[in-house]
Amino acid sequence: MSAIEVAAAPLASTRVAELCANADGQAHCGQLIEAEQLKVLPNLAVRDGDTLRVLLFPTGIRELVDVDTIRGSQTYSLWDYWGAVNAVVLFTTNFDRTGYAVLQRATGQLTALPSEPVLSPDRQRLAIADFCAKDCENDISVWRITREGVRRESGWKPRESWSDVTVVWKDGATLAIEHTLSDGKTQTVERRLADPGWARSEAR
Repeated sequence: MSAIEVAAAPLASTRVAELCANADGQAHCGQLIEAEQLKVLPNLAVRDGDTLRVLLFPTGIRELVDVDTIRGSQTYSLWDYWGAVNAVVLFTTNFDRTGYAVLQRATGQLTALPSEPVLSPDRQRLAIADFCAKDCENDISVWRITREGVRRESGWKPRESWSDVTVVWKDGATLAIEHTLSDGKTQTVERRLADPGWARSEAR
């Protein structure tokens, strides 16, 4: 199986909402989404009980095992596949927190992320909007895709309090960020990666 034989299959937000409407928690929601994705990506991964086995390329398998403890569950669910960069996107739960992870099939490298990543048009970066009432960075971050993993490159915090934040790439150098202000008004701002105000992350 080559990398290009697997087609990407992102689920629409309406389909995600439909699948998870009666889910018993976030982990169950992830399982329902994964079951849908496995139907259209049968050669990418298989589920065997608590273990998700993702086929690497050109060879190998990466096993991701769900764990139940007295404190709660840690789970992995297939969320999406990015054929352009040969990477699998996973939805994760870690006790009472949800997140995402990117698994690069060429190396088996797994990178945990705080929120859903959005791939740039030039396929070199990810953008993430991490906003919530508790235990979030409440910022927009940009991550660079390297062979060694996905590395945080920069971040930017708005001065106002934002909620319901979504980010999309207008082009390879510009983000469009939709958000709701504390007064309930929704607006969209654009921010270029070259704009001042981005806090650059130290190289790792």
